[in-house]
Amino acid sequence: MKPVYVDNNATTQVAHEVVEAMLPYFTEQYGNPGSMHTFGGEVMHAVDHARQQVADLLGAESPTEVVFNSCGTESDNTAIMGTLLSYPEKKHIVTTKVEHHAVLSFCETLERRGYSVTYLGVDAAGMIGFDELAAAITEETAIVSIMWANNETGVVFPVEQIAELVHESGCIFHTDAVQIVGKLPMSVKDTKIDLLSLSGHKLHAPKGIGALYIRRGARVRPMMIGGHQERGRRAGTESVTNIVGMGKAAELAQEKIEQEQTYVQGLRDKLQAGILATCPNARVNGDIDWRLPNTANISFEFVEGEAILLLLNEHGICASSGSACTSGSLEPSHVLRAMGVPFTAAHGSIRFSLSRYNTEAEIDFILEKLPPIITRLRALSPFGRDEQADRSKLDYGVGMTTPGDL
Repeated sequence: MKPVYVDNNATTQVAHEVVEAMLPYFTEQYGNPGSMHTFGGEVMHAVDHARQQVADLLGAESPTEVVFNSCGTESDNTAIMGTLLSYPEKKHIVTTKVEHHAVLSFCETLERRGYSVTYLGVDAAGMIGFDELAAAITEETAIVSIMWANNETGVVFPVEQIAELVHESGCIFHTDAVQIVGKLPMSVKDTKIDLLSLSGHKLHAPKGIGALYIRRGARVRPMMIGGHQERGRRAGTESVTNIVGMGKAAELAQEKIEQEQTYVQGLRDKLQAGILATCPNARVNGDIDWRLPNTANISFEFVEGEAILLLLNEHGICASSGSACTSGSLEPSHVLRAMGVPFTAAHGSIRFSLSRYNTEAEIDFILEKLPPIITRLRALSPFGRDEQADRSKLDYGVGMTTPGDL
């Protein structure tokens, strides 16, 4: 049975065109791009071409502003630590409570090393407040790191305006754009964004390749020290096959970006509307309008999200309860908790994230299989059997259906 894959914010199918572009660099053009001979030079030309493809997708002023690395996490870590090392007199970071763990966990580590971090809250729609942001920035602030689009809810922050505010305060601005690149058009050269992280496997390229956009003139110390690769900004022999794949994926994303906002969003809207119409006590988490076109985070009250996922999986439907980096955790999403989503809803949240490879028939299949699953799980929950239950008496974990109850 072919899986119905709606977990594209976790990772994506590698496009066939990407695989074809990569293949020659495994067996035919295998030279080291740092070598002086023609064989290596031809490979370096392919790396430079991929750099241009990524720069075009970002709307960067120059391809030299794109530094290839291993993943979005490395990009986030490098952006933050590289900035702190460049401004050693400043020991303060501003970020949000809803960032990816590549930022949050790193900031927590930095706190243990003597840095201070301000974590901005969000409202019920998942948005930050500009007044709170402005008040958080001090003379000690080295960098403000705020994601462009949330990986769990799909909420899109007004990053262009945020970057303007940060620059007026004299700070460096970084955005984790891993989820938004390739889904919505952008032109970083027309913004005040200094640093931007992206990851190949979120836009139909392989795992193990990412990039950090560094605006010309921005000071960022390298984290990988060694050779001269990437203009001295990231040492280590380039992963040429993956770089070529990421370049091709960026080219395809730019060609199909309108499809993301029409076809993919249409599928998302059909799925969301169908779920809300057939599943009582379901709610969409996050701002309805400022959201990625492929993402719907929906809470099913009084049932356990992991139980929903297990039963969906029996039908070959692959979704998630949040970030893949926290898979297996029984704790409710830190993003939904920051938004003030009630525990009975947060614990039953499912993220459906689509791609251009999904079909309407797959959406119909999900809408056929999901409502009976919710009905079955509600029947096992004492609160699900009584929709008039006093919600004020609900407590963490009390009355929630778990996979072991199935």
